[in-house]
Formats: sequence, C-alpha cells, structure tokens
Amino acid sequence: MLEWTWAEAQLAAARNYWVVTASAPWGPHAVPVWGLWHAGAIVFSTSPQSRKARDLAADPRVVVHLESGDDVVIVEGLAEPAEATPEVVDAYERKYAFRPEEGGAGWHRVVPARAYAWREESYTLTATGFDWRPPG
Repeated sequence: MLEWTWAEAQLAAARNYWVVTASAPWGPHAVPVWGLWHAGAIVFSTSPQSRKARDLAADPRVVVHLESGDDVVIVEGLAEPAEATPEVVDAYERKYAFRPEEGGAGWHRVVPARAYAWREESYTLTATGFDWRPPG
C-alpha cells in the first residue's frame, strides 16, 4: 500500500490539477487548473464568474485529480474560499513563473476528506484509500 507521503509528493509536484464540480442544471464539469499543494490543502484560483466558481458557491463538494492515469492521486473534499497570501503568491510564482495578485478574488482551498492513490504498474499492491472523516 502507498503511504500518504507518496500522494503528497505527487500533489506537490503536479503542474495541472483537474477540478471536478457539479451543478443541478448542468451536471458534472471537469477542468484543469494551476494550483499548489500548500499547508495540507490544494490551493487554486478561478474567476469568480467561471462555471467552477459558481458551482462551488452552490455546492462546495469537489474532486481533484492529477493528470496521470498511471500514478494516480484523487482527492475529495470541500472547496472553501481562500486568500492569496504572500506565501501562496510566492510559491505560485516559483512554480509557474507567474505572479498572481495578492489577496485576489477567486481563490479556493481543498482540504482532503478522502483520497485515493495507486500506481498502475502495481495496482493490486499499491491501491490505497485515505479517509479523514467517518463513513456515511
């Protein structure tokens, strides 16, 4: 089984994060975003007018999946509004060579409630679930 530290390393190294939201009128919506693994959460921004922002305002449940289908990390949780602190902005600039505005609107933070991870090459030995909340 994989250790959570392996999943965290994948989350920190990822360039793109697939954010999956849903809304009653339109159903599921998946889109890649730039983001960070920072202080135990995935942090990303989006325009407050975007579909994902509107979906999250109505229902904060979210799934975030990394790009790889071979070395997989999937995080489920609630997206909560966040602030682009100087620390987040600096980390974002180091990672993407782009500096967002400090305190800008549209930032979200997803603390894992449940996560799944595996390596395709050794799926039966590595498939792991991590749960931070009681079942149900």
